[in-house]
Amino acid sequence: MTDAEHDLRRLLPSGDPSAVAGLLPAGRLINPLDDGEDTAPVLWLSDGPAPIGLWEELHRAHPRSGLWPLLLAPLRAADEEFRPWGTGELSTASASEPDWYDPAALLRTGWEYSTVVDSDGEPLDPEETSELGRSIAPFLDGWPGTAPAAERAGDPDGAARALARELLARDAGLRIGLVAADSGAEALTACGWSGPVNHEDDIAKVSAVLLDWERRYGTRLVQVGFAELELSVAAPPGDECNALRIAAEHLAFCPDNIFQGAGTLTEYASGLVGAEQWSFWWD
Repeated sequence: MTDAEHDLRRLLPSGDPSAVAGLLPAGRLINPLDDGEDTAPVLWLSDGPAPIGLWEELHRAHPRSGLWPLLLAPLRAADEEFRPWGTGELSTASASEPDWYDPAALLRTGWEYSTVVDSDGEPLDPEETSELGRSIAPFLDGWPGTAPAAERAGDPDGAARALARELLARDAGLRIGLVAADSGAEALTACGWSGPVNHEDDIAKVSAVLLDWERRYGTRLVQVGFAELELSVAAPPGDECNALRIAAEHLAFCPDNIFQGAGTLTEYASGLVGAEQWSFWWD
């Protein structure tokens, strides 16, 4: 067994590390910083930038290897520590499991906490309500429910590989991460990512929603930053009506996308029609 296979075996409850070990550049295992001294590693991280085409090869090997590849970005460009990945600012100590949760119920709760009450659970004051009303129209009467699943989707895996190529063309400093997980959505919980901690401190709830989007819209998680996600979308909304419903889900999932971004659901939804990439960031 090679050194790479030995390291990867420490990540895997099952799977075949030999399926990817020969593809990997130099790298190392990362242990979560907050989980105590005797924790098992949760991530393999390349020492340098991801070679072109490697994410795609690792993605194709995933069914055999059991290791989901992620393109990883640091908190700041040219960050020598490559936070949070290189510094192990990860924690699996208090995580639940994605399958504990109903994604539709999570989104409803996220909508209510973003549009009905403030961060302390108190009702919004009239001035806040007036400004909010302009942002969340046409859903002033409340949560519209989740959007219907797409009737037809393209190739989710092909869309993911295409986005990986595009992201690497934009940013040559991205590194490769490998996590023992069945999907990118579950990889976030498995590695203990905490990017949305100011909005949601149980990452399994984030994973649960992402898993639901994988089923309904053919999304795949491709890139993760300090507090950012990049998803490929094989079945984007084709019209404004469906896009508005999905925009409401995005607000429930990541309010900063709308309140610190587009400003209104209508404006945000216009950018979702036909879009093959969804981006999220938390303040």
